[in-house]
Amino acid sequence: MTDLARERIEPLLRGRFGRPYLHESSVATTQLLVPSDGPEGAVATADHQDAGRGRHGRAWVDAPGTALLVSVLLRPPPGAVAAQLSLVCALSVADAVEAETSLEARLKWPNDVLVDGRKVAGILLDGRGDAVVCGIGVNVNQSADDLPADARTEPASLRSLTGVAHDRGALLVMLLERLETRYDTWRGRGLAPLLPALERRDALRGRPVTVGDVSGTAAGLAPDGRLRVVDAAGTEQLVASGEVEQT
Repeated sequence: MTDLARERIEPLLRGRFGRPYLHESSVATTQLLVPSDGPEGAVATADHQDAGRGRHGRAWVDAPGTALLVSVLLRPPPGAVAAQLSLVCALSVADAVEAETSLEARLKWPNDVLVDGRKVAGILLDGRGDAVVCGIGVNVNQSADDLPADARTEPASLRSLTGVAHDRGALLVMLLERLETRYDTWRGRGLAPLLPALERRDALRGRPVTVGDVSGTAAGLAPDGRLRVVDAAGTEQLVASGEVEQT
């Protein structure tokens, strides 16, 4: 039985996230496995995706049975800034990775989780009417040879960082518990209560960056989650989305 099998995971769940819980050994992508009409907190996982996606249409490559591939259905309240869920989800992943490995996990705005400067996880949001499917990919038990050599940010897995194999099911349960808590805080009070934790984990602050046609020094997050960039003239610009290049 896989460590993500439904009969193993369901008894371990401690909240409403993961109900219902769907698992397949192989799918095109877990994003498509989540039912659009399902309840908030519905979860789909797979041992392998053959059409996994990252941001901007890039492929997410996984060695079967080594990564945590999970999608969660969320229903933000009317008027909420759904794009902020990238930060909410990334923060929850960082919490879980730290709990599992005792290694410091940091966030590269808006959706990557880094350990020692290497990417261990990424987030992808898909809007579906009034719902958002949050797709999460965590490199868990890949060997160094399993990780892509041409990634934009050097990748790592929890195993390559710690030298030991990790239980994907245990990590999933921790992640869902933390995501439910962080999400409920955001749903009720917005991003403000999460900003101190996001700032503590900010991997870009003080670094030279380019996002689209904006270049300068990353200066943390605005209250609404946009990236603050101070250009050479000392003018602060707010970036809502884009691919960050460290220069």
